[in-house]
Amino acid sequence: METIKEKYISDFRKAEENMNGEASTAFHQFRKSAIAKFDELGFPSLKNEDWKYTNISPLFNYEFTKGADLNISKKEVEKYMIKGLDENVIVFVNGIYSEKHSSIKKQQTGIVIESLKNVIKNNAGLILDHIGKIAEIDNGFTALNTAFAGEGAVIFVPDNAAVNGHIHLLNITGEKDRNILTQPRHIIITGKNCNVKIIESYHSTGSEANLVNAVSEIAVGEGSIVEIYRLQQENESSFQINRTHALQSANSTFTHYSVTLGGGIVRNDTNIKLDAENCTGNLYGLYLTEGNQHVDNHTLIDHAKPHCQSNEMYKGVLNDRSKGVFNGKVFVREDAQKTNAYQSNKAILLTDTASIDTKPQLEIFADDVKCSHGAAIGQLDDEAVFYLRSRGIGEEMARTVLIRAFANDIFETIENDAFHEHLNHLVFEKLK
Repeated sequence: METIKEKYISDFRKAEENMNGEASTAFHQFRKSAIAKFDELGFPSLKNEDWKYTNISPLFNYEFTKGADLNISKKEVEKYMIKGLDENVIVFVNGIYSEKHSSIKKQQTGIVIESLKNVIKNNAGLILDHIGKIAEIDNGFTALNTAFAGEGAVIFVPDNAAVNGHIHLLNITGEKDRNILTQPRHIIITGKNCNVKIIESYHSTGSEANLVNAVSEIAVGEGSIVEIYRLQQENESSFQINRTHALQSANSTFTHYSVTLGGGIVRNDTNIKLDAENCTGNLYGLYLTEGNQHVDNHTLIDHAKPHCQSNEMYKGVLNDRSKGVFNGKVFVREDAQKTNAYQSNKAILLTDTASIDTKPQLEIFADDVKCSHGAAIGQLDDEAVFYLRSRGIGEEMARTVLIRAFANDIFETIENDAFHEHLNHLVFEKLK
């Protein structure tokens, strides 16, 4: 009987047979090396140290297949857009770029906001120096995404250029009576002195189990500011494996927000490498879980050069029988003197059956640094609930007010007013 791993390798060989001239391109050679790596690595298991708290075996119960660009309505797409946001929208339906639902504003000469498929076809040289060079292929999911790389977004901003509006990568997945596999590969490259804001959102239609295996590679140019807001709202039957790697140049600032409200099993790997002096890297995360949801956040902040700073704060609220995992590593290399790094992870367990495994890590090989980390796990303060109830507030609303106050540190870091309001509404609805 063919194993799951063998099936994906077989699918790759079949797709290769239908490529004609594309099979001989440099980009496809890159894919071939990735499928060989997937054959070597396979899927991670509980025996892998980085995956020992996340059992992915339930996804092997499904036969995930590539979906089609369904004829969904404009009204359905607008449901997931962000009110009041001046945005360029790149829509992917079942992982496939939907030109008819996408809307890109007129941009300065040299700015590229395009589908990966079109870039591979018309201008592959734009990304060959970056794709696969930032996100290391060290597990089977990343290898699989790389081997089948063909859909996703490419954002290229040359030196001193300004993007007109936010960029929203809107992913909608779902097809009746089918389990859909999507593997978006997003490539974001900025030159010097750019300012780019990107929202990456994932949504489900229907209740079928789907698998999103996403990889984003981000090159932050010298003096540039890049902000990524990732929102996950899939249904509770679905799986998402999401990997984001950013490589920073001198005097740059990279900020990443991860907000997880849906999904059955979710694994977020978010890595930053501060690879030149005077960089700032920020990671912020909020996850609200219920039912049997499992959310695993793994982060790595790699201080490779001196005079850099990083800030990391993750907060979780876990209900019912849900489970959270947080593993945050700050790595300070020997040459990275004058590093300033702060990390905090806090979680509230709303029931006795919710749980979290948390592992903050500092690995410091430099002498002149300021680094701190902390983790706290607790429950809602019964006295605070009682106090609010004594002021005429119902129990459920009192709990919602306290949870919202707990998450407020994350909300305060969000300078994007439209996304702030959108997230505030989603969290309130989730907590009702």
